Amino acid sequence: MMIFRLAFQSLLNRWVTACLTVLAIAVSVMLLLGVEKVRTGARQSFADTISGTDLIVGARSGSLNLLLYSVFRIGNATNNVTWKSYQDIAKMPEVSWIVPLSLGDSHHGFRVLGTNADYFTHYKFRHGQSMTFASGGPFTDLFDAVIGSDVADALGYKVGDKIVVAHGVGSISFVEHGDKPFRVSGILAKTGTPIDRTVHVSLEAIEAIHIDWQNGAPVPGESISADQVRKMDLTPRAITAAMVGLNSKLATFKVQRRINDYPEEPLSAIMPGVALQELWGLIGTAETALSVVSAMVVATALLGMVTMILTTLNERRREMAILRSVGATPATVLGLLAAEGGLLTLAGVVAGTLGLYAGLALLRPYIDHTYGLSLAIDPPRADEWLKLGLIVAAGFVAGLLPAIRAYRLSLADGMMVRV
Repeated sequence: MMIFRLAFQSLLNRWVTACLTVLAIAVSVMLLLGVEKVRTGARQSFADTISGTDLIVGARSGSLNLLLYSVFRIGNATNNVTWKSYQDIAKMPEVSWIVPLSLGDSHHGFRVLGTNADYFTHYKFRHGQSMTFASGGPFTDLFDAVIGSDVADALGYKVGDKIVVAHGVGSISFVEHGDKPFRVSGILAKTGTPIDRTVHVSLEAIEAIHIDWQNGAPVPGESISADQVRKMDLTPRAITAAMVGLNSKLATFKVQRRINDYPEEPLSAIMPGVALQELWGLIGTAETALSVVSAMVVATALLGMVTMILTTLNERRREMAILRSVGATPATVLGLLAAEGGLLTLAGVVAGTLGLYAGLALLRPYIDHTYGLSLAIDPPRADEWLKLGLIVAAGFVAGLLPAIRAYRLSLADGMMVRV
């Protein structure tokens, strides 16, 4: 205790450099723990993109490809699912609900999704949360559109505005469905999912805008107006994918196997949670890179602390010599400087941890609303406590380097310091 008291008093005499060192360590600890919080929050938000859906059905392809285009609106389907197949799946006794998804068009780079009103009821995210409307409501007319919050913010849309859907998924398209514009009927509240970047229309609307198209282009000399198309049969011929909810989780594998063996056409049924874990495993390298960078920042802070102690050591040679002259053993001098390193590191760890949680408490609502990233404010986990303990231990060990040099200084050399 005497050594720690001496170390504390010595640091008080050099409080400016000590505070700067503590600040450097605190920032590095905040980065280390912050990266872990962001990593955990991103993984959880990623997994919570879709919740409550037991199966996703699409044309035969890899599970990741089906997940990416149906949930994240990335890429395109290898093929479509016929409407008959969709109806056959809907009639299975184990199926509680089924929601069709039709992709292929866009609006200023935002994907257009054709679906039905059940989509707004059954699509869940983040532990079963339902979509809510910031303004307006679901589509009720054939040419109504419901847009995500990012679409509204980026393009400045409000309820009642007219929008024109373009053919294809490019950010710039020269082929548009200009003869059949849509009206924004609702704007969804921020979800932090691909919903925010999607324009939602009805399945019938998807059929309507393509009624006079063939092979991805307008049929020459044939033009059907919006008024005319309202009187036509707009039953879809095919969809891109479907989300399925079952009456019982126990039937998941049974229904999945039945769909995968569907005789009419090649289909794939995937469990979203399993596919999400597979996808996260592929991008886990980024997690490792972030952890390595944050660990290097902590090492740099500890190196700065060692440099600070070594820099001031020459000025403290008289202090060390006096301690030796009054009976302090080399072990006492060694313990004094090691204790200084440990105290600085401990103070930095405590300040960094408190600073991180204070920052989370202040910025969590903003991060959640702006980026859709839910950061949990929970106590450090066992592995995080272990990391913090290792940092403090490393601080004591780092203090040994200048300590070894200090106790080797001779008494005479310490008393004859040149000024």
